[in-house]
Order: sequence, then C-alpha cells, then structure tokens
Amino acid sequence: MNGHINDDWICGRYGEDEPWMLGAVNPPVFENSLFTFPTVQALSESLPDEDENYVYSRGTNPTVDLLQRKLAALERGERAKCFGSGMGAISATISSLVSAGDHVIVVGAIYGPTTQFLRYLEKFGVSHTTVHTDNPDVLDSAVNSRTRMVYLESPSYMRFGIIDLRAFTGWARERGLTTVMDNTWATPIFQKPLTMGVDLVVHALSKYIGGHSDLIGGVVVGSTRLIRPIALTEYQLYGAALSAHEAAKAIKGLRTLPVRMPAHQERGLRVAEFLAEHPAVRAVNHPGLPGHPGHELARAQMTGFSGLFSIELDTEEIAEVTRFVNALRHFRVGVSWGGFESLVIAPALTVRESLRATMGIPLGLVRLSVGLEEADTLIADLAEALKTS
Repeated sequence: MNGHINDDWICGRYGEDEPWMLGAVNPPVFENSLFTFPTVQALSESLPDEDENYVYSRGTNPTVDLLQRKLAALERGERAKCFGSGMGAISATISSLVSAGDHVIVVGAIYGPTTQFLRYLEKFGVSHTTVHTDNPDVLDSAVNSRTRMVYLESPSYMRFGIIDLRAFTGWARERGLTTVMDNTWATPIFQKPLTMGVDLVVHALSKYIGGHSDLIGGVVVGSTRLIRPIALTEYQLYGAALSAHEAAKAIKGLRTLPVRMPAHQERGLRVAEFLAEHPAVRAVNHPGLPGHPGHELARAQMTGFSGLFSIELDTEEIAEVTRFVNALRHFRVGVSWGGFESLVIAPALTVRESLRATMGIPLGLVRLSVGLEEADTLIADLAEALKTS
C-alpha cells in the first residue's frame, strides 16, 4: 500500500468516508435483519450472491462489511469473512477445504477447541496428524495421498514456539497443500502471514482486535478464490453470523490497535524479563526474549510481540501451581486474553492430564496475559505470589 494507506489508516479511517456513512464519526450500526427491494426481480437477482448483495444479515450487512474490508486490507488479503466466533471462522474454514477421506496435518501445538473440531471431523472420515516440528523430512513422513491442508499457529499455543513461515509455506506449496494459520497472537500489526505465503489466516476478534473483552467474533482472510466458497456455503449453512453490534465494537477496537499493541509488548517484555531471572521460574516462553530458541526467527518475520506468554514454575507439584495462581491479586483467573486486564490460567488445573500430555504442556506451565496495567504493579504481584509457591 502506498502513501498514507498504512496500518494506522486502515485501523482508523479506511472505508469510512463513503456516502452511506453520512459523515458519522462512528460507523452506523445496521441492526436490521433484512433488506427490501423495489421489485421482486431485483430480489431474485440478488439472492444467489448474499455475500455481495445485502439481502439478509445472515449473509452480510454494511457494518459487518466495513469491518471485513478493514481486516482484509490490514492482513494484505483480497477478502475477509467475519463470523460470530473465532471457532465459527476456524470450523467453517477447515470444512471448506476438506471432504470425507481427506487428511489434515497440524504443525505444533494449536488452540484446544481447534483440535477438538478436527477430532469431531473424524466421524465424517476426515483424519489428522500432529507434527511437533517444521522439519521438512518429518513433515514429508506425515503426508499421504489424501492430505489436503496444513494448520498451524506461530507462535504456537501455550509454548509459543516459532515456525519459519516462508520455508514452511514453500514446502506446502510444492506439495499442493493449502495452509491455514491462526494469527490471533501477533495480530496483523505485528505479523502478516499472507505476505509470507500462508493461504488463509484466521483470528479470534475477541482478543487483541476487539481489545476490551466485550465481544465474541472471528474472521478468515485470504484470496477471493478461497474466501468466496466459505462465504457462500459454510458461512450461510453454519449460521455463525457476526452481528452488526459486535462488528461495530470490533471496528472501535481496531482504531486503538496500533497504539495498544506496542503497550502490550512493552509491559509484557518487562514482566517476562523479571520472571526470566526469578529462581522459582524454570523457563519463560516468550519469543521476544533473546534466550528464546525462536527469537531471531521471530524478529525476522514479526515486527513486534504481544503480551501473551507462559512460564514454567520450578515444581512438579500441582498444589504449588494452585497456590501460585490463587496467590495472585492483580492477575485475574480467567480464559481468553487481549483486553486491558491481566489474566492467568494454568492448564494443569483446567485441562485433563491426558490431553495436556498430548499437547506437550508440562505440569508447571502457567499462561500469563499481560494487560495494560503498569508493569511495576504486575511484577510486584508476581513476586509476592512466587514467595508462596
């Protein structure tokens, strides 16, 4: 993009100077369920393509459409489709790319419900294999004649490992495999996977893009060739439509995204650096730290780091993990992340042991979402809690 059409502009004014905006400083919320037509012929002509024409808000809606255009531009994609949740976007995207008998490769640790969905697809004859490396030789051993797509996150779920996206997508393209990547952690502000060869990118809008823990939504971004079938089939049939009100919240979240992400990065790194020096902490899984095994690669393919990372307490006792989490006063115990508030969660206390072992998550792992509070306040909270663990 040239001139002033950069990420700041896209998150702010991009697409908002059109006649239907009527000069409103906030985009209007079209909360109607349907749109009427001057003639039955006009309705009949619009019905076959509800992604291009405003017919029924289950298909699309002007407020949602504005958000989709912003997100497509931000990811440098041709088109985006928003859903009522991140899993709505993920399940529709995967379903669009596979048929009965097909095979999916998962690279590294991914979001738990995504794995659950892949297991759900087994009853329809879709299988998957998880490979915990992006080594081409190991990946090749997982490919079979029915492999159709590869799914990944980078940084990876809970352990925050880094995958070499350019090398990986080159490998997948040579084998005719479609790549789908969850980019929720970095946001398009810090990482643009489509520019590195990824075919489709998904996000949970509920996290950093929304930014205020007040909406549920998802999006898939990519080429028109891949997005159009999702929009016309899975989106319509699954019914996971994003409401105009949720879209309006996400648009407001985008306006501050370029300001919030550097703040999350700065506070997150300060907290991570403190924890990396603490004797009660065995490891800190933050790709922004020089000691992280993927640090140099992360710096090469990302322009920044979010505030979400994990630590591994120096313990094998679940009671000590419990004491640490419960001793925190400023970090709130809760799922999700990406808002103002700092959050903590420990998989050993919330995930079945068998599933945790399958995901390669150690007992002492604790995930921290560093919000926008003062770093000194968060560090003091952690220091006090570590005394009790």
